Amino acid sequence: MKRILLAVLAVAAALSLQAKPKQATAEQVTRVEPPCWWTGMNTELQLMVQGPQISGYEVVFEKGPKVVKVHKADNPDFIFVDVEIPADLKAGEYDLVFKKGKESFSYPYTMGKKADGPRESFTTKDVIYLIVPDRFANGDPSNDSTEDTKEDAARDQAFGRHGGDIQGIIDHMDYIADLGATAIWMTPLLEDDARRGSYHGYACSDYYNIDSRFGDNALYKKMVDVAHENGVKVIMDIVTNHCGTEHWWMQEMPFDDWVHKNDPFITSNHMYSLALDPNASAADRKLMEEGWFSRGMPDMNLDNPYLLKYFQQWAVWWIEYSGLDGFRVDTYFYNEKVPMSYWCKAVTDEYPWFNIVGENWNANPDMVAYWQKDNPNPDGFNSNLPSIMDFPLRDAVNDALYLPLESDGEEGRRGRRPRGDIGAVYSIVARDFQYRDLSNMLLFFSNHDTPRLGDIFGQSYDKMKLSFAMLATMRGIPQMFYGDEMMFCIDNQNRDDGRLRMDFPGGWEGDAMNLFEPSGRQAAASDPEWTGAADLHAYVKTLLNWRKGKEVIHSGKTMHFIPQDNTYAYFRYNDTDLVFVFINNSDKEVKLAWSRFAEINAGLGQGRDVVTGKAVTLSDDTTVPANTALVVEYKR
Repeated sequence: MKRILLAVLAVAAALSLQAKPKQATAEQVTRVEPPCWWTGMNTELQLMVQGPQISGYEVVFEKGPKVVKVHKADNPDFIFVDVEIPADLKAGEYDLVFKKGKESFSYPYTMGKKADGPRESFTTKDVIYLIVPDRFANGDPSNDSTEDTKEDAARDQAFGRHGGDIQGIIDHMDYIADLGATAIWMTPLLEDDARRGSYHGYACSDYYNIDSRFGDNALYKKMVDVAHENGVKVIMDIVTNHCGTEHWWMQEMPFDDWVHKNDPFITSNHMYSLALDPNASAADRKLMEEGWFSRGMPDMNLDNPYLLKYFQQWAVWWIEYSGLDGFRVDTYFYNEKVPMSYWCKAVTDEYPWFNIVGENWNANPDMVAYWQKDNPNPDGFNSNLPSIMDFPLRDAVNDALYLPLESDGEEGRRGRRPRGDIGAVYSIVARDFQYRDLSNMLLFFSNHDTPRLGDIFGQSYDKMKLSFAMLATMRGIPQMFYGDEMMFCIDNQNRDDGRLRMDFPGGWEGDAMNLFEPSGRQAAASDPEWTGAADLHAYVKTLLNWRKGKEVIHSGKTMHFIPQDNTYAYFRYNDTDLVFVFINNSDKEVKLAWSRFAEINAGLGQGRDVVTGKAVTLSDDTTVPANTALVVEYKR
């Protein structure tokens, strides 16, 4: 009897093994996204599955997770699978089984465990260092050109790929930390397989994979870890408004309305105000939202609920996978605004501590303020976007410190205000009442889309110092562009993307100079193009490292005074500390009249010049040289 029982059990076991579906081939299941997930997540999981006629199959999990519903797309090669994850599900691999008649196959799906506890995202405590990875440093020359991408390296071309990569950023993380930056924002690193101009990364062709010319997903995660070890946070630059024409789904889309149809081709009207203009025509607003950003960047339709869910999960996936500290969202208000408000809420519901800043390019404070979370908008709209970019103040500083280049002359740049007058800055700061949360505004004077500051400021190291004095001491979250700490220039005051996104000297083997190293910066002083680079770098380093521990700068109040004779005075203060900033934007030495500031400096004793370390007393004999900033800290 025992022998019979054992035989029966053996047969049953054999049948069980025989019945277990074989693992799917790459031809049967082409793609599953998100590629993995985690237990303990609040975000509901919806898998996008691609495979030939996959909609004709029944789909179940063999054990563990539960398939709740399967949604068919317009394209029979796609399905969207709603998955329920039991609260007690253990991390591991679970088989997603596809059945049709006697045919069956399985796809192994990995479930990890969500990381414990909240982190701190980027805040006013931070200084963000913006990098264009392709132009920063080439840490791995072997991936300059890769077999799986179309565009090869061409460092001699302004709009070509130059070979900078993730390893190059890792190799120079110590430089960034030493400078005093506490966060990095890199232009997109996801795959951009455009045939030309792919170096910038804004035409994504795969949302779940790092471009092989930069590295891979594992190396990206390592970079985040190395950054954290150096006290540096990582902000991912993402694009929800558009993808690239080389994205894999442009060959086979799940739904007919996955992207906005564009035949005959037409671009967006780029009228940023239309999203909030109460008098706008529906046709104009439609073109703003649905017109393509450019011919190579198809406009995504976020009104499609499956696409919106896809982008919500994708964002959450990258945060959990790599340990990200923040997002910067490109071309934010080109998106359909209501779906994007849902997107922001979904991300911050999963990670309440997480900060997101949107690109909201407009010179008017009221137009910018509209986009910040919980702003009291007349139409009742809430973007759920925590942080906004302070383009109005950026324009004002650029205009205030502007000097014409000899090469360009006075017509080298279009100015919206009288240029060279610090009053432009005062006028914008005076409108701070329009913003709901000044602490969550991205303060910047240049980035990858604007002319180099050094050129705007007439290649004056003094004007550069004035800008950094303001960047380090004004309200908000400061962001600087790589190389501005040494006044990178292209001798052109107009925007010239390929050139202004220049290579960092020392980032490539064989470079004539290495500005990453102190010795290289000192050696460069003998070069007429770099005479003041080392001095400016030291100035910026002093300010940024001082700023790290200054709560009065991070969260203090502001009091400013009407500019006089092209000078501007303001104070940052709280109950215990005070910082006095005096910007002398004139060509003359100025004697300080301390009595003018009596309402705030009364009772103060001796202060310390933040840059020189020297004592400063409230004396009418205090002078500030031409084109110089005075930054003084006091204890109350």
